[in-house]
Amino acid sequence: MKIILTHEVSGLGAAGDVVDVKDGYARNYLIPRGFAIRWTKGGEKDVEQIRRARKIHEIATIEQANEVKARLEGVKVRLAVRSGDAGRLFGSVTPADIASAIKSAGGPEVDKRRVELGSPIKTLGSHQVSVRLHPEVAAKLGVEVVAG
Repeated sequence: MKIILTHEVSGLGAAGDVVDVKDGYARNYLIPRGFAIRWTKGGEKDVEQIRRARKIHEIATIEQANEVKARLEGVKVRLAVRSGDAGRLFGSVTPADIASAIKSAGGPEVDKRRVELGSPIKTLGSHQVSVRLHPEVAAKLGVEVVAG
């Protein structure tokens, strides 16, 4: 099935790209979550609008990405969450929680879709998180999850 991506999807493409994927992947995952729309001749006009919006929000050069990476890696991110007696969290820490914690810690504003968790964070302690700033630049960030 031919689709137009409205958001960046890891391993598939960036917003505004026209890609061909399996029908079930598009129907059951990408389209319901708003990551893509069906390709049509009328939808082809939307591609240019999506690409213009992407350029506004995107870090354009590797130099800019390295500057943001340096600022991110200098920030101490501390996230207070509710937890049980054994150090297990009620729920888990989401990329949106981490993005807001980065901003409140004085770091640059980061889109939650750029925060990549290796596995869900469900315990107290220090965790490593990757923030993909550019296709070639990713920042490693230490997040300390504390009882709150």
